[in-house]
Amino acid sequence: MSRSSAGAPPGLAWTGVAALLALAALAGWLLPREAIDWQPARAWPEPWRALSAVGVHYSVMHLLANLAGVVAVGALGVAARAPVASAWAWAAAWPLTQLGLLVEPALPHYGGLSGVLHAGVAVIAVQLLWTTPAPLAQRAVGAALLVGLCLKVAHEAPWGAAPLRYPAGWDIAVAPIAHATGFAAGAVCAIVARLLMTRRDSNRTSTPTSSS
Repeated sequence: MSRSSAGAPPGLAWTGVAALLALAALAGWLLPREAIDWQPARAWPEPWRALSAVGVHYSVMHLLANLAGVVAVGALGVAARAPVASAWAWAAAWPLTQLGLLVEPALPHYGGLSGVLHAGVAVIAVQLLWTTPAPLAQRAVGAALLVGLCLKVAHEAPWGAAPLRYPAGWDIAVAPIAHATGFAAGAVCAIVARLLMTRRDSNRTSTPTSSS
């Protein structure tokens, strides 16, 4: 069995991030929403809200849909054999997704996992595209994920006049801007992680070894 550079089986750390997100969602269901949701007015006095907002859900349907999304993105990372660096990128994108919502001050409250789930898919897409050597099929999957995310975010028109949308069949409002900030945060964090991995590997191969 191949292992990541940190010694853990590929996908294990990714599964840990997914489990942490799921636990945060379940724990948040028991807490008052306004105590932990994202509020731009409290972004700097209470920066922990950028993490705790994933625990806020406005209906049972909202919670169950996001838990199903965590399972799906977690399984995607396992199938892609996500290394520890990708897990770190997803974890870093978690708070950055909510901080990105500062670009939309008309959104006074936000809660849920959808933005961070978009970040996770973006991380895997970058990983599949960047990893070398990689079979063509792997790169095709990465490209398909990336193009799909781009089209989805563009179709949702997150920069429209209304920060909230009310899609048919849902019992809550949706904030498309969170999908866009999640996508952006995940892609940027994944690129940084890959650059750091490349630099580290380059330093390892260029460092001379000595023997006694």
